Amino acid sequence: MAIFEGFCPVRNILSQIGDKWSVLAMVALQKYGVCRFRDFQKDMPDVSRKMLSQTLRRLEDFHLVTRTVYPEVPPRVEYRLTDLGASFQPALNGIIDWALSNRESLVPDERNRSGHAAYGQNN
Repeated sequence: MAIFEGFCPVRNILSQIGDKWSVLAMVALQKYGVCRFRDFQKDMPDVSRKMLSQTLRRLEDFHLVTRTVYPEVPPRVEYRLTDLGASFQPALNGIIDWALSNRESLVPDERNRSGHAAYGQNN
């Protein structure tokens, strides 16, 4: 029997939050505690509004982030990590620390395995 046959929680979580925007949104929430939409945009200036909305909605669907709408004009919306989201932070921090410690080793090789020129270059 395969180890990851059927439902695999590792595959499931990586498929849902393994993209760069989810990780960066969770890092911002860890950094600030409470974030409004504009706070995310400050830390992630290259994310589109649509992609940020989709990312936050997906994190909310997985119970990692909670969204609170205040009945004000204009409406105020705040995002926070849930207890489940906060419990994921040590694992996320471990990945971040590992990536920072190994960033020089993680630079792709200029050549592919067959010894040809770098990918995408015309020969």
